[in-house]
Amino acid sequence: MKAAILNQYNKKDVNLSFSNLPTPSISADQVLVKSLAAGVNPVDNMITKGEVKLIIPYHLPIVAGNELVGEIIDLGANVKGFQKGDRVFARLPLDHPGAFAEFAAIDSQAIAKVPAYLSSEEAAAIPLTALTAMQAFELLNVQPGKRIFISGGTGGFGGMAIPLAKAMGLYVITNGNGRNAERVLKLGADEFINYRQTDYVKVLKDVDYVIDTLGGQETAKQFQILKQGGSLVSLKGMPNGDFAKRMQLPFFKKILFGLAGSRLDKMAAKHQQKYFFIFVHADGKQLQQAADIFEKQSLHPVVEQVYPFSELNTALQKVAQGHAKGKTVITF
Repeated sequence: MKAAILNQYNKKDVNLSFSNLPTPSISADQVLVKSLAAGVNPVDNMITKGEVKLIIPYHLPIVAGNELVGEIIDLGANVKGFQKGDRVFARLPLDHPGAFAEFAAIDSQAIAKVPAYLSSEEAAAIPLTALTAMQAFELLNVQPGKRIFISGGTGGFGGMAIPLAKAMGLYVITNGNGRNAERVLKLGADEFINYRQTDYVKVLKDVDYVIDTLGGQETAKQFQILKQGGSLVSLKGMPNGDFAKRMQLPFFKKILFGLAGSRLDKMAAKHQQKYFFIFVHADGKQLQQAADIFEKQSLHPVVEQVYPFSELNTALQKVAQGHAKGKTVITF
């Protein structure tokens, strides 16, 4: 099979090399899928640059790629609830990527069935982002009727997190460029703040939960709108000791990340708030829950551009440029 390989970390070049490899064999708990489409994400480039090796120490070379849509062509003896021919998708397990290949062996606990109304290209845009939202809600311990602020909700994450948050019974507030207000409100946001006109810090206070998609100075600002005892999950802030503990990292990394995130932990502690950093992991049950919500509401993720697998490196370079209005996807 044709596969895209990360041979060594490179801070300046996100390109991957192509190789022909044997089709993977599967264990009793895995399925073998024929790849249909794969999402291309910033985390793919972060891995190539070596930016996550403290979290996940990959033993290179590896087949790259983190989220995949495929058709099951073989099942292990222990796999229940799936059959050959099912179209499934997954955020692949952290320690076993491999979405950028014509076939993939995936743990059955990581997969969910793709809703029939979605194209494979659309489905490839869902696993990482939807699971990030679901796992953020889990960390926040969200309760119906509470208020959540999702910063920068006009991007790809907001497009999934907002309707999922509404399905959880939350009152959703977000901000972004005003030209996207109508689209975001249609997704279910209860309030939209145009950042060109209004600083959210001046109009919001005592919010129950925050999902920080911006990082940097904005993380500190978002603590200001959070109520005493509230919780904030950051996708872009610093890992902290709590994160290292949840990831079951070695002791020295718990110390390291504890120091790295101490400023934000102290900021949260001033008002008995909680700070969490998230690095999304595989979870087929959570993904199926998100997929069921999407199907009930007939939601379609925004796919900005689709490339053939042969042009994967072009897709990776596009993602590296940022400013995406939707997901970048490759097809097989």
